[in-house]
Amino acid sequence: MNNSEEMSVAIVGCGFVADYYMATIEHYPHINIAGVFDIDAKRLKTFCDFYQLDAYESFEAILANSNINIVLNLTDPRSHYEVSKQCLEKGKNVYSEKPLAMSYEDAKELVCLAEKKGLHIHSAPCSLFGNLAQTLKSAVSGKVCGDIRLVYAELDDGMIHKQPYKMWVSKSGAPWPYKDEFEVGCTLEHAGYYLAWLVAMFGRVEKVIAFSDCLIKEKVHDQELTPKYTADTSLATLVFSEGVVARLSTTIVAPSKRSLQVIGEKGVLEVDDCWNNNGSVYFRRLITIRRKTFLSPIRKKLKSVCGEKMPTTSGGKTKMDFLLGVDGLRKTVLGEKSKADSQFALHVNEVALALQYSGRDGVLYRPESELSSHCKK
Repeated sequence: MNNSEEMSVAIVGCGFVADYYMATIEHYPHINIAGVFDIDAKRLKTFCDFYQLDAYESFEAILANSNINIVLNLTDPRSHYEVSKQCLEKGKNVYSEKPLAMSYEDAKELVCLAEKKGLHIHSAPCSLFGNLAQTLKSAVSGKVCGDIRLVYAELDDGMIHKQPYKMWVSKSGAPWPYKDEFEVGCTLEHAGYYLAWLVAMFGRVEKVIAFSDCLIKEKVHDQELTPKYTADTSLATLVFSEGVVARLSTTIVAPSKRSLQVIGEKGVLEVDDCWNNNGSVYFRRLITIRRKTFLSPIRKKLKSVCGEKMPTTSGGKTKMDFLLGVDGLRKTVLGEKSKADSQFALHVNEVALALQYSGRDGVLYRPESELSSHCKK
């Protein structure tokens, strides 16, 4: 197996998120961006001019090109299923932005189609392969904090409705798609960041107890949202196959906080920001003096298991290498087993959907999807 083999990747969709993927392209000599397509001709030209890339005249031209190994699906979330399906039907491997699909049935169909055709469909987030996540995973498996029973995960993206979001633009000039973001919902957009980490560390989710609601009814005044009141807050308790229980909040209502606490018998592992691939993992030890046991006020910084810092996006909230996942798919196509394969993506997508659609009355949900045996290695 030669993991240095170059592969041709076509990008479908060159909106706001596409700039994140292009931010680290110079560090991936084995990924050849063969061309780009977008239904917005003006946006397509601007993006291709900015990055000096070739534009495809149509989506069909990508599907007909036998030299394309992977399609990077960066369309709006409600188009993910249809675009990915057409790519798979034409023999293309797919890397999709979150979510894999807007329903579990559609996501499952995509994974089954890929397996039937001997192809692969992987999905964001990429952060699972970052220095931060891998260092945390190593600390968990090495029992740095002892046996783990409880995790607190918060992915609160700030009070977006109070921000000047209509002025946000990407490096190449694409506006932040606020209407689509509010309609799809922050849970499907963001919950996967921690869900992927937790599943990789603690196995499949056996049970979900969740609540979701739209707490800020009027986010925009210049156009109608459809659906009008997509949940902007979800609160969940997750029970994993290894017995670990996690509390996960995902909102765009609470002040910005993207922290994680892994609580064990010997102390607590802490992460300050899951959107920083090169962030640090800290350990606070439980101390017993005489008859009192308490958590040390001193945080010990754990050594990164990955050594050198990795390239990431610059500016904005995220410090991630979005191409990590695409390169992981390239290696999978070449024969390397993946830590986040199609079944892994399906499971994470299913749980995110359960959180998103749990509603005001709450829900008790048991995921159907299984994990491949190598997912947690």
